[in-house]
Amino acid sequence: MAKKDRISETPATALLRAQGVDFTEHPYDYEPHGGALRSASELGVDPFSVVKTLIMQDQDAKPLVVLMHGNCKVSTKNLARQIGAKSVAPCTPEVANRHSGYLVGGTSPFGTRRAMPVYIESSILALPRIYINGGRRGFLVALAPQVCTQLLGAQPVECALADTP
Repeated sequence: MAKKDRISETPATALLRAQGVDFTEHPYDYEPHGGALRSASELGVDPFSVVKTLIMQDQDAKPLVVLMHGNCKVSTKNLARQIGAKSVAPCTPEVANRHSGYLVGGTSPFGTRRAMPVYIESSILALPRIYINGGRRGFLVALAPQVCTQLLGAQPVECALADTP
């Protein structure tokens, strides 16, 4: 089944348009638990350029956003050390949904329900273009990675681990 060329607006795309960000829309057939590797495969792009939006929390249950390569995991120990936290852990899906306003699998760092600090794996900033969730399951937007630092104030960190099956 062919996807529509343009899907309905999300809080993420509304924010990007309002800020005059140059981006392209990339719908794909969403599969539960398919993750960034599935979307990269379907869109024919390198999983390293697909960026996951992860909602995590520190030891005080304060939420934060981590932007990570699609084919990497987050070293929570390294992340905690770099941001001055005692510990960092992923939020449960229900808590992540509540903080972001998006359903897990469709979480965008743009247009979240609540403002949260954003951390971006530093090597993402060296890519010419990234594919990141546009605020709906089965929908990525492609844009320059610097948009994450400009619009979100994303702080570069180095906490990537190779995602080995």
